[in-house]
Amino acid sequence: MKPLAITAAVAIASGVAVSAQAQQPQAQPQTQQGQTQQRTQQMQGQGQRQVQGSQYRSQNQARMPMYPRTYVGADAMFWDLDYDHGADGDSVGLRLNGGAQFSEYFGAEAHLGTGGSDGPTELEYLVGAYAKGILPVSEEFRLYGLAGFTEVDFDTDQESGFSYGGGAEFDIAPNLAVGADYMRYLDKSDYTFDAASVGVRYRF
Repeated sequence: MKPLAITAAVAIASGVAVSAQAQQPQAQPQTQQGQTQQRTQQMQGQGQRQVQGSQYRSQNQARMPMYPRTYVGADAMFWDLDYDHGADGDSVGLRLNGGAQFSEYFGAEAHLGTGGSDGPTELEYLVGAYAKGILPVSEEFRLYGLAGFTEVDFDTDQESGFSYGGGAEFDIAPNLAVGADYMRYLDKSDYTFDAASVGVRYRF
């Protein structure tokens, strides 16, 4: 009886081992399937993040202005000629301006003005070129300073020299702004020539 019992025990143990081995390959595909699903989810998440990042960069690029930006404008120019000794003069003329903005903080501008007379003094023209430093206060509002060189022709005299001034601009539309500035166009030993201007600017 003992040999028969031993034989039966061996047979049962072999059957259990074979059954365990038969079950192991079935568990492996499930593990591989879970890993595949995890990798798929990771790839989908990465793809969504890439798409979202691309959309964010596109929106930022759409909001950022492209440089250089050119512009033209027209102003009413209230000029004042102030002599240390002698008759002063002041009047209103027309000033055209144009320029280019090379970055958010720097540009260049040119002025061409004419018109107006007071007594013996008449402004034939002024023409000048200036470097422009810009201080953005907000997306629509900017302060700026100008420094450069101007030639001024009165009916009695013609002079040129260093010029400087400052102003402000406010956007009322995507390409349209209103602005005002004050310029000291000439600062000579016996007189000064200043102008305050108010007008509009169109940016291309």
